[in-house]
Amino acid sequence: MFDYIKTQYGSWDRFMCSIKSQSQVQDKVVRVVGGFSEGSGFFIADNQILTNFHVIAGEPSPKIIFPNGDFITPINILGNENADLAVLYTESKHPNLVLPLSDSFWIINEEPVIALGYPLGTDLAGKATSLKGNFVELRSSKYERTTHLQTTISLVEGMSGGPLVNQCGEVLGISRIGLAGLSLFIHAPDAKALVPSFTDEGIEKIQVDPSKSPEDAVRAFYTYLKARRMKDGYDLLSKEYLNNTNFEEWTNRFKDILDVQVIKTEKYQNSTDRAFVKFMTKNWVNNEVEMHVYEGVWRTIKEDGVYKMLRSDIAEVEPDNINWFYE
Repeated sequence: MFDYIKTQYGSWDRFMCSIKSQSQVQDKVVRVVGGFSEGSGFFIADNQILTNFHVIAGEPSPKIIFPNGDFITPINILGNENADLAVLYTESKHPNLVLPLSDSFWIINEEPVIALGYPLGTDLAGKATSLKGNFVELRSSKYERTTHLQTTISLVEGMSGGPLVNQCGEVLGISRIGLAGLSLFIHAPDAKALVPSFTDEGIEKIQVDPSKSPEDAVRAFYTYLKARRMKDGYDLLSKEYLNNTNFEEWTNRFKDILDVQVIKTEKYQNSTDRAFVKFMTKNWVNNEVEMHVYEGVWRTIKEDGVYKMLRSDIAEVEPDNINWFYE
């Protein structure tokens, strides 16, 4: 009996705590959604979510989706591209969701381990998935900043950045890469040691200038919606436009938007105040993603040195070929 418990759980203590830990950890893993990639993450402090750098690469405003379906945008992002790690800082604090990184841990050969995350990202609805496997070996290389844990788990796209835990829910590693029957996880103590040195180098920044032209103003407008910088977007509405709305009503129109990708903005014909735009949105509706694509023309007016949104003729469209999405 003791040999069985040691083989299956690592120790008697881990056998005793294994019953509750899986569901508790499962409820603490979040989705991380960007315009170019999707992955998973978890709180390592009450306002810090750890994920892989490649999940947020090229994305200035990823969204964090909680297990209950609510989503927010981080207020800051720091990371280390070489280590493939990033931390998303949240304005609100969530101490009940923290899965702390430890300075050290012990693990035995073939000890059972569990990887958690969201396979296929938002294409697969529902709670985080738990995949069970066994620890194989610690791997290190002079070309890598961190040690990796090798396991028998087959990671699926979308689980990047999620935690690897033991039977008691203690974090052993961070999901990084997987192939059939093999996966590598960044060693948790190495990740903890690196976090304080993270910087904003390589992190995508929002750079817009609505004073340059109508087309630049339109791009800025949708970029602010993407980043959920709603006050900045609202400030790009003209005085005439504001006669028919207020901040609360206008903001509620966009409460479900996870992402906005501007495909094209350009001067409309020979006008000096109009801009043609093509864009697509990713909306979070009933805990599932809906995709919508739009095109049309905004008329702008220059107020206080900035082009502002005056009137729009924007309609949802159904592109007849893939070329619509590329400019």
